[in-house]
Amino acid sequence: MPVQAGERYAPRDPLSALSSPRRREILRFIWSHERPAGEIARGFDVSWPAISQNLRVLKESGLVRERRSGTSRLYRANRAALRPLEAYLRHMWERDIDRLRLAAEAEERNRSKS
Repeated sequence: MPVQAGERYAPRDPLSALSSPRRREILRFIWSHERPAGEIARGFDVSWPAISQNLRVLKESGLVRERRSGTSRLYRANRAALRPLEAYLRHMWERDIDRLRLAAEAEERNRSKS
């Protein structure tokens, strides 16, 4: 995504970055270990440009960190970037779980009356 003169770069939304199954797989692959780009590419049955584009999206969303070592680029998951998402998802799921609990309790009361 080229940035024009005078424009401010806006990072990608982490939830959007995680919407791709391939990007989630890449994130899992580099979750615990820093890995060079070539090793990441060899772990998937897609082209190098596709892996590179997915790594760029993950990096722009803040979910992945890149470090250069000589001519290599090393990638690792940025776990701290997921903390705000965790709180958001927990809040969203808690509401749904509460609704499910209330529906189940109402169903149980209706069965008890019958």
